[in-house]
Amino acid sequence: MTNNFPVILTNEKGNGKKPEFRNALFNLDKSTISNDNVEHLITIYNSAKQLDIRNKVLKLLYDFTYPLLKDFFMNAYKKERYLDMKIYALRGLSNFIEEKEITQLLKKFNQSLAKRQQTTPYNFQEYELLKGGNALPYLAEKFGYPCFKETLEQVNRQYDAMPDAFKGHYRIDENGDIKMLKSPGESKAMMDRFWEEERSKLK
Repeated sequence: MTNNFPVILTNEKGNGKKPEFRNALFNLDKSTISNDNVEHLITIYNSAKQLDIRNKVLKLLYDFTYPLLKDFFMNAYKKERYLDMKIYALRGLSNFIEEKEITQLLKKFNQSLAKRQQTTPYNFQEYELLKGGNALPYLAEKFGYPCFKETLEQVNRQYDAMPDAFKGHYRIDENGDIKMLKSPGESKAMMDRFWEEERSKLK
């Protein structure tokens, strides 16, 4: 199947801004990924400045166990600042490391997560990503480690603590795709009402 891997993605000078390159990456069939071509995706990730490209590569690779990927996922976990991206990297890394190491990584992760509640209390987008079917629920179910369950519980507690105006607008499925639960108009109206009520309290 490796001969079906798009040639444009093997180009060391691949340009993430070119439509042909982006189309090839975002429509890539995971069945064409092999030990022979995985290095091209690692190169794309390492050279990408665009967040959506790094995000896509992590999702394409996080279920593979080719030897090159252990260091890749560890480096990605350290590199990424968005918590959902860290979890995608950890999903891949968890195929290579023991529960004890994962627990240590999640201790620091949980501290960062707690700070989010203070610095960005209405950051529902990040919570929805962490609660997604391809993120913490998947890891808690697949591995059964208490550390994953504890982190998921913390995410749910912080999510539940938000005002209702920021909840239930969409969900993330097991493939990492967004499934809208409310129309954009409904979501905007709910949030507008919330901010209007907050402003009225200051008068």
